Amino acid sequence: MINATKPRKIRVMFTPFRDGLQSLFGGKVRLKDILPTMEFAAQKAGIRHFEFGGGARYQAPYFYVGEDPFWCQDEMRQAVGPDADLQILTRSVSGVTLTTQRLKALQSQARLMHKHGTTWDRNFDYMNDVDNLVRTGQPIIDAGMHHQVCVALMGLPFQDGTVHTADFYVGIVRELLKRGIHFDSVCLKDASGTADPRTCYDTALGLKKILPPEVLLWQHTHDTASIAVACYMAGIEAGVDGVDLSVRPMASGTVQPDVRSLAHALKGTGYSLDIDVGRMHEIEGMLTSALSEYDFDPVTTAADARVVGFPMPGGAIGPNVHMMKEAGILGRYSDVLAEFPVVVRAGGAWTSVTPGSQQYWLQAFNNVLHGRWKKINEGYGKAVLGYFGRTPLPPDPQVVQIASEQLGLIPFEGDPLDAAPDGLVEAEQALHDRNLPVTEENVFLVAAAIVPGKNLDLNEGIRLLTNKAKISLPLKKKPQDAAAAVAPAPAATVALAAPAGPFTTTCTVVEGATTRSFRITIDPPGGGGAAQVAGPIVSAAPSTGAPAARVGGTLVYSPFEGQVQLVEINVRVGDTVAMGQVVAAVEAMKAKHDVKAPCAGKVVSIDAEIGADIGASRSILTIGG
Repeated sequence: MINATKPRKIRVMFTPFRDGLQSLFGGKVRLKDILPTMEFAAQKAGIRHFEFGGGARYQAPYFYVGEDPFWCQDEMRQAVGPDADLQILTRSVSGVTLTTQRLKALQSQARLMHKHGTTWDRNFDYMNDVDNLVRTGQPIIDAGMHHQVCVALMGLPFQDGTVHTADFYVGIVRELLKRGIHFDSVCLKDASGTADPRTCYDTALGLKKILPPEVLLWQHTHDTASIAVACYMAGIEAGVDGVDLSVRPMASGTVQPDVRSLAHALKGTGYSLDIDVGRMHEIEGMLTSALSEYDFDPVTTAADARVVGFPMPGGAIGPNVHMMKEAGILGRYSDVLAEFPVVVRAGGAWTSVTPGSQQYWLQAFNNVLHGRWKKINEGYGKAVLGYFGRTPLPPDPQVVQIASEQLGLIPFEGDPLDAAPDGLVEAEQALHDRNLPVTEENVFLVAAAIVPGKNLDLNEGIRLLTNKAKISLPLKKKPQDAAAAVAPAPAATVALAAPAGPFTTTCTVVEGATTRSFRITIDPPGGGGAAQVAGPIVSAAPSTGAPAARVGGTLVYSPFEGQVQLVEINVRVGDTVAMGQVVAAVEAMKAKHDVKAPCAGKVVSIDAEIGADIGASRSILTIGG
């Protein structure tokens, strides 16, 4: 049984205002809805260490809420006062983005984060690549922040005794010590909550033997598999100095444990937490009231022991569930999870923390939708090819070959920072071209949102600065909205003439618990065409779209039932297209998906503009005979 020989305080980093927001809502929360509670926690409850930025909570404010993340950080710093520690989360070679950056971009990032209130920077590398950790840690040190270097933990969904063991993790820190890089603390970061208590204990014990006494040892996990408190107890017994905790309604499930859970578990052990546990009910009450408009999804608030077989971080489960809902494909969630062990083993067993979790997820998603390895996700493909660093295990050679062929890239063994595109130059030029202010903040906002091949007019930084930001908040439906969604359509009052040529309609087939929707082009007698069936709509619910008919033309739709963004139109009015030709692309699940022509013919109209949110009822273009 855990027992301190003398009373000992365990430090707490309070996470509801970053990880809680990300794990439950993908970070899509308005600042005004959390700021008063954060101010109370600092000024009245005496909490001195908060997580407040980085991760998805850097991108989400301007991707989905219409708020400048640097302004958010400034407001939070003012709320908590000058003395509290404010911590961000950065992703090594990706920084606060999902793609690799050049070193000068990471240097700019560190300067800006420190300028806007950050005192601690927790930096992890999802590959656990020591070279990456050394090079990306230096800008943090140079900017004057507390440098917390991470060892990324994960429970493997298959058996292997060479990686993701205590010896493997201790070896990473031993190598960092050899390199001479300065760090103020080490964090054992288990983003998926799948490392077992024994591994946590052995790792912490091994690190305490080799770390200088002044270097703090921190522990981070999620309660997705309901083992977070057990892992924290194991780490504390082995010498961990600090842990990450949250409070309801932003705790447990995919988030960190509630402060009160660990405080209760530590009773009688000689260990206690360095925050006032008695004020948690007040913070909980304020958050519950402030977030009453938000729709808490059971998938993210409930524990799910299946995560040990699909090690997804809480901060990724939430956003992915929300995106699948928006795209109308939540019915495929279990299929994607079942594919996880396959993509983890084939990829090389990097840890499922961003961007690695998203790479695993999108490849599993593609395998389910298109067939295994038929479509390689760009991030996953670049990872197996070496563009993010060295994978812990060698990736599957066959998958490496397929990725190389599909992406047109050769395997890479150099420095990922040197291979990254220069996003700052591209961003600065984009600002000049649009007569927008060229400040270091604006350049970084645009650069951090650049996706290769994506139209810069759809760049979230550009959209924020031109007052065209997309607002997508996970709010509860209002009663009138719900009533409108189920209200019967008014009876037709005009007789419709029989179509003179081919027309497209939607057909729904129900087989037991499975529902599939198809779009069918029908040629009436004498129409002169052949009936065609567009492939099944990726959906677990019947189509609710309007009749897809236009005399003399076939409407072309997104392959997704729900709302997705139109990001490419590859044809113009008058172009002749072949059946199966890629005519457009939509973005769903942070990835681009082709839209193919369901028939041959000539493009007679473009029915939507790039950047529009479209669903099953809105056509992208029309093809005539």
